[in-house]
Amino acid sequence: MYSKVHSIGITGVEGVPILVEADVSDGLPGFSMVGYLSSQVREAQDRVRTALKNSGFRLPAKKVTINLSPADIRKEGTAFDLPIAISMLSASGHIKSSALEDCVISGELGLDGRIKPVHGALSITAAARKDGKSVCFLPRENVKEGLVIEGINIIGVSQLKELVDELNVPGTLGKREKPGDWRQAETCSYEVDFSEIGGMPLLRRATEVAVAGMHNILYIGPAGTGKSMLANRIPTIMPSLSLEETIEISKIYSVSGLLSPEMPLMTRRPFRSPHHTISPQALSGGGRIPKPGEISLASGGVLFLDEFPEFQKSTIEILRQPLEEGKITISRVHGSYEFPANFMMAASMNPCVCGFYPDRTKCRCTEQQVYKYLSRISKPLLDRIDICVESRMITYEELEQKEGGESSASIRTRIEAARKIQAKRFKGQKIYFNSSMRKGELERFCILQKSDREFLKQIYETQRLSARGYEKLLKISRTIADLEGSYGIRRAHLAEAAGLRSLEGKYWGGIYGQP
Repeated sequence: MYSKVHSIGITGVEGVPILVEADVSDGLPGFSMVGYLSSQVREAQDRVRTALKNSGFRLPAKKVTINLSPADIRKEGTAFDLPIAISMLSASGHIKSSALEDCVISGELGLDGRIKPVHGALSITAAARKDGKSVCFLPRENVKEGLVIEGINIIGVSQLKELVDELNVPGTLGKREKPGDWRQAETCSYEVDFSEIGGMPLLRRATEVAVAGMHNILYIGPAGTGKSMLANRIPTIMPSLSLEETIEISKIYSVSGLLSPEMPLMTRRPFRSPHHTISPQALSGGGRIPKPGEISLASGGVLFLDEFPEFQKSTIEILRQPLEEGKITISRVHGSYEFPANFMMAASMNPCVCGFYPDRTKCRCTEQQVYKYLSRISKPLLDRIDICVESRMITYEELEQKEGGESSASIRTRIEAARKIQAKRFKGQKIYFNSSMRKGELERFCILQKSDREFLKQIYETQRLSARGYEKLLKISRTIADLEGSYGIRRAHLAEAAGLRSLEGKYWGGIYGQP
C-alpha cells in the first residue's frame, strides 16, 4: 500500500517542500530509504521503527520502501523522522490518507515516541504556507516559532500517538494554538546609550552618517579612546526592525538554533563581535552541513571587527564578496548554499603595534613595523570601507564632564527620517540604502551644480581617488544631504564626505600610492 506525507527541508535558510513517500508491500521483510539522504536522515529508520514499537504500533513484517523527493535535493537533519513514521503508518492502514493531503509534518522522534524540537521551524512554517498548505504539525517546543507566520494553522504535538489520534479524529488535541503577544513581548531597549559618551563629536557624527546610509566604517586611533564603546552603541541608533526584516533575521537564527523558546523572534538588530582568532569558516559559514556564519548572523545589523589587523588575512579577505553582493554562497560537493549578508561593517584598529603612530613623541615603532602593521589591511578591502575616522586621546576635562552627549533616541530620529527619504527614493528597486547605489542611481540621484562639480574634481585629483573611491564619496555626500533634508548635494556635503575619507590617504598613502 502506498502513502505520501508533505514535509519541508532546509536549504541555506529557506524551506524547500519535500514529499515523503512510503510503500509497504509483500516480499522479503526489509526497510530501505532512497532520495539523496545524509547520514542523519538514513539513521531515521532505526529511530522510527523503535519509536513505532514503543508507541504501541505493530507493523506487519513486510517490505518497506521510503522515498524523499525531489531526489536532486540533499536531505539533511532529523526533522524527517516524524513524516517518515506517519507515512509508514498511513501505508499500513493506521491513518487515513485523506488526512495528510493539506498538512505539513516535521519533527524528530525519540525512541520512546516523544517528538523533539527541530531547528528552522520558522523557515519550515513559511515554506509550508507558501506551498499552499493550511496546517503545519510541529513539535510543541517549536509552536511559538511557527505562530509567527500568519495564514497557516499551527498544531503542536509532543507524542507520536497524539499526532496519529489528531489525524484520525481532528480536534482530539483540543483548542488550536493562537499567536501570542510576541510583538509586544520585548521592547527595543538597550543597556547602553550614546548619552553616556561625552565629547568625541567627529566620531559621533561619522557614526551617525554611517548608520543613516548603511556605510561601512573604520575607527582608527590609540587604545582607550572610545572606538569599541562607540561601535557597541551603533544598534541603539539604528531604525527599529520592520516585520519583514524581523522574520528574515529570525529565519537565520532559527536555522542556527539560536532563537529563545520564550521569544521566537529577533526584535533587536543583531550585533556580532567575533574575536580576532575566528576561523574563516566560522566567519563565512560552512561545515560538513553548511550553517550560517557570523557574517550571516549579522545580517540586518552590525558586524563589529575589533583589532581589525589582528584577524588572519585569509579570514578578513572573505568579507570582500559579501560586502559587495549582500550574500555569501558556500559550495560543497553535494550542492551550493546561499546565506544573506546584508550587514553594516564596523571595524576598529590601532595605527601601529604600540597604538600611537603618527605621534612620534610616543610611538616607538619603526617605519617598517608601521608599514607591516597597516599593510595587513589590503587595498581591495580598504576600498570597501566607506568612512575612516580617527579617534584621539580623551582629555581630563572630557572625563570630568558631567553632562553626556545627545541620546540615542534623538540621533535615531534623524536617522529614521533619512532612511524614509531613501526608501521613497529607491521605491520599486532592489536597493534600500545609499551605500548600495550603482552607477545608474548615482547619475540619477547625485546631481551636482557646475561649481560643485568643479569642487568634486579638485577632491578627486587631490586625494587621487579610485573609481570606487569617487563613487563612495558621492554616496556619503548623498547620505549627509539626506540627514539635513536637502534635495540636492551641496559643496558642504562634499567637503564633509571628503573629510570622512581623507584618513585613508593619511595612513595608507605611502603603502597604496595615495597622497
